Amino acid sequence: MRHLPPLNALRIFEVAARTGSYAEAGAELGLTHGAVSRQIAVLEGWLGQRLFVKEGRRMVATPTAKIFAAEVGLSFDRLSVAAEACGRPGARRILRVSAPTSLAMRWLIPRLSRYHADHPQVEVVVTTVSCVQEDLRGGVDLSIRRGVVRDDVWPQHDVVPVLEDVDTLIMSPALFESRPILKPADIEGHTLLASETRPGDWTNWLEKAGLQHLTGLPRQTFDHFFVARQAVEDGLGIGIGPLPMLDIDITSHRLMTPLPEIRVPRTGYVAVIPRQADSGGIVGGFVDWLVDEAHRGEKAAAENPPRR
Repeated sequence: MRHLPPLNALRIFEVAARTGSYAEAGAELGLTHGAVSRQIAVLEGWLGQRLFVKEGRRMVATPTAKIFAAEVGLSFDRLSVAAEACGRPGARRILRVSAPTSLAMRWLIPRLSRYHADHPQVEVVVTTVSCVQEDLRGGVDLSIRRGVVRDDVWPQHDVVPVLEDVDTLIMSPALFESRPILKPADIEGHTLLASETRPGDWTNWLEKAGLQHLTGLPRQTFDHFFVARQAVEDGLGIGIGPLPMLDIDITSHRLMTPLPEIRVPRTGYVAVIPRQADSGGIVGGFVDWLVDEAHRGEKAAAENPPRR
């Protein structure tokens, strides 16, 4: 037996948290302000904690309530899709995938047109997380995270290796033209760009390049890798970037790898799938497609290795 909260109160809570107003929630649901307030109180009693606090004349969701509401909203979305699919067996399926932001932007999303061409009955909806090691969230069919295949890391989930990951030096072609890097020592005098989401990249690369004495060089650090990558593309400095995630940028000549032979292996990416959650084999088929895409990239890289 599932120990579920009162579903009507849960529905009203989700709308109130999403709209940020009891009055707006009542207007959307056709309820009075008092009815919304009473149902929120019922849910708070069931949970044993406050979901909203008063700020001035408004009731504002607590940080915990906002997270809870987001999960509830995703669950209602999935319930709605499941009900529609049940009523219309030929209806288009929605596949929800959670992935780190940079991987989603630079590797997954640019390839989805190939998947949709072969699977027109499936719509892939991608949600992103800012950290590759962020905890799994509900409301998705599968998550892509950095990790290894180990039962103790993600219990109650099936884990499939998807994509290898190596770091190498990256810079813009324009910056290379004006200040070329032909050997490791040539990085001296360049601005080193780094990100908080990929700590240790520079230290590891400098050690691999035999430049341990330069590990103390100052760096301009951004909060996320995709910001640092953009700064590299704009020619503001040089950075350390992952392959094959950046293959699309290198092929289009937005970025280049001046010293492609110096590579630092990193923990790759895996698909994490809740057990017994694969309706109709769509999730398993999508994971197989992810693996095939990774192999396609490896084959292309072997045939056309990065050049200066």
